[in-house]
Amino acid sequence: MDYYTDTSNDFDQGARPFVTNLRQDTINNNYFITTRWTCRNMQLILMSVPINSDVGANVHQASDQFLYIEQGSALVVMGTCMDCLSYQARVTDNYAIIVPAGIWHNIINTGTIDLKMFSIYAPSMYSHGSIYPTKEDADLYQFRQ
Repeated sequence: MDYYTDTSNDFDQGARPFVTNLRQDTINNNYFITTRWTCRNMQLILMSVPINSDVGANVHQASDQFLYIEQGSALVVMGTCMDCLSYQARVTDNYAIIVPAGIWHNIINTGTIDLKMFSIYAPSMYSHGSIYPTKEDADLYQFRQ
């Protein structure tokens, strides 16, 4: 079960057709994870990673992931196991990151402002309406999986 799920909230538009100013949504989001659009095969989430923090090393066995940096700078690390994150890239505004299912990854905010990005999971990772105000809240959800 998610930390917070509000299915009455219209922020997560669900499986309905959807159009938005994604840059504005992403920059205005101040939660670590906010689901913005969720359907059976794909999900759009917004992320805000605080200064001197990271997403946390993780792997998604069943979901491919696309991330896009709207604001900030980061170090991306990836690899085939948690202790072998040998692929590294520095990213800033307008960079895309693609993480295939089964690849360990972490995104570390190296900038002086919160890292603002959005992510598309295929298939969906979180329940409709999920909100995780902090990384610790999201970690609690992942440990219950």
